[in-house]
Amino acid sequence: MRRGLKFGCDYMIYRHGPGIDHAPFGALVYSAGDKVDPIEFVRAGRLLHSVRKKLVVAVYNRGKVDYYVFSWWKP
Repeated sequence: MRRGLKFGCDYMIYRHGPGIDHAPFGALVYSAGDKVDPIEFVRAGRLLHSVRKKLVVAVYNRGKVDYYVFSWWKP
């Protein structure tokens, strides 16, 4: 993982590592109970989509982490 500020998220997630491959995911990290403005998802999602990456939202809650993956779709 590396910082993802350049891509509008908290972290970039790599399959093999920086310099070896491109990160297919950008992650936003929250604790359960955090108040989140939905526009954060829109901003990060649009920017990540423009560089062909998926948005992962990680939520820490009592010792475990739940992951949610967002991707764009056309109706």
